[in-house]
Amino acid sequence: PTGPAMASGCGDGNPTLKRCVGVLRDARNDSEQFAALLLVAKAVRAGEVDAKTRRQIFDAIGFTFPNRLLTSRQPPAGCPEHTFQALGLTLLACFCTDPELAGHSQILNKIPTFNDILVSPCNPDSTSMIDDVYQCLSAVMATARGPRELVTKGTVSALCQAYVNHSYGSDRALTLLLGLLAVAEAKCWQRDAPHLLAVLGKLSDDFLKAEDITKFELCNVLPHFIPQSPPLTQDSQGCECLYRLYKGLANILGSKLSQSQRDPALKLAACLVQACGSEWIPAGSAGSKFLALLVNLACVEVRLTLEEPDPLEAEGKKEVVTACYVLIEMGIQECLREEKPLLEEVQKMQLMGIMEEAFGAVIFYLRQVKQEELQDPFIFASVRILGAWMAEETSSLKQEICELLPFLVSYAKKHFKEGTTATGLSQLEVVSTEGSGLPQDALRFLLPGFCHLTAEDRPRDILISEGAPALLWEYFLQQWEMLISEPESLTLLTSTEMSLQTVCGIFLNLVVTVPDLIR
Repeated sequence: PTGPAMASGCGDGNPTLKRCVGVLRDARNDSEQFAALLLVAKAVRAGEVDAKTRRQIFDAIGFTFPNRLLTSRQPPAGCPEHTFQALGLTLLACFCTDPELAGHSQILNKIPTFNDILVSPCNPDSTSMIDDVYQCLSAVMATARGPRELVTKGTVSALCQAYVNHSYGSDRALTLLLGLLAVAEAKCWQRDAPHLLAVLGKLSDDFLKAEDITKFELCNVLPHFIPQSPPLTQDSQGCECLYRLYKGLANILGSKLSQSQRDPALKLAACLVQACGSEWIPAGSAGSKFLALLVNLACVEVRLTLEEPDPLEAEGKKEVVTACYVLIEMGIQECLREEKPLLEEVQKMQLMGIMEEAFGAVIFYLRQVKQEELQDPFIFASVRILGAWMAEETSSLKQEICELLPFLVSYAKKHFKEGTTATGLSQLEVVSTEGSGLPQDALRFLLPGFCHLTAEDRPRDILISEGAPALLWEYFLQQWEMLISEPESLTLLTSTEMSLQTVCGIFLNLVVTVPDLIR
């Protein structure tokens, strides 16, 4: 049915639509109700139904009539095969624009039906059905229960198939997948790893082949599809994806780039390092050159950013520099690696010099930190990466580190005290969120460096004058309590034992070098 009345507005301003809602409420038979529904559906698709009218439609028919339409298999004479289902989906999509209705159990139990439609062959007559399904799924995902229901009812698999098969609306499938992975990554990979790997396979293939802006856009998408667990290196398909990502990044980073192009590439590389270490970089000349380039670029970015007067005011700069910290930490590990090293000795020497300059910039930045900035997770990330450098490189930047020691002890003390009084955080969570900026962890990352420094006169004197021994004793007691209270946690045991061993190493240095202090 068509008619000029549909163009006259919505709700109370549209008398035809108003009459249709009345017919829906008072219909004496299905034929009358169906005729009214066709006109209502036309208004819904045209965006001519306001919130008030939508609620009137729902009050008139509820979920009962759309449910019947979805299960009806025999279309009206002369109508396309899916007429009833399409009409039912249009009504549900209309209802889903109300957040209260989108989270209703009658919508949530339709999720398997939505999934089936997404993976079914699409013909020109069914595109509106798919649009409605995506509208329903998007609305469901915005509700409190929605993401969990979508994951447990198989929507991740359906979205993956829709994207890989390049079905109608596949760009919306990717958007929904990104949303689900953002809130439930672990559950998604536990349930649907093969399907998510297929998506990663397509994305990595597109990334390698793209020669335009798409390549840089994919740098922002790909990190969402790189799982922390299980490692991609354990699966042949995952290894193929990693190799394509390596080749694509090598193509990007080996070219002259603007900052807006380089930053996403560095963040993608850091994401791969966090998930796979350096295993995604192949051995050999090309791989070693790429690794050296990656660390070199990260060091340059850290220096250029942190040596500025207002280093982190530009939007997104903290995320980029934090990604560079991840790459630099990999550089430290690879420079120390003796068994099957990826880097040649000459490359290691060059990188150590470049990294020393970058850490000079980190120290310069930390010396400018104000008291009110101490809760910033970026400060934690900067202290953490400096701790990694101090743990391994004991001869360089000694003067600068000595000057920074009062800040480091004060920072560790403040956050340790706050951490020990914090409530609601289990001991297991403290360990499992390593690197997340939890206050209790700050001292742990400084311990190896402190162990080296307490063997030397000047830094040891500074640490003692700043109260480090008393702080370390309190930390030792806390770690000991954690060790004996969670004996079944392997992760916790390993982490806590390492901390206890390192603290004991510091105590031994103090006993040997300053026995009067100990007495």
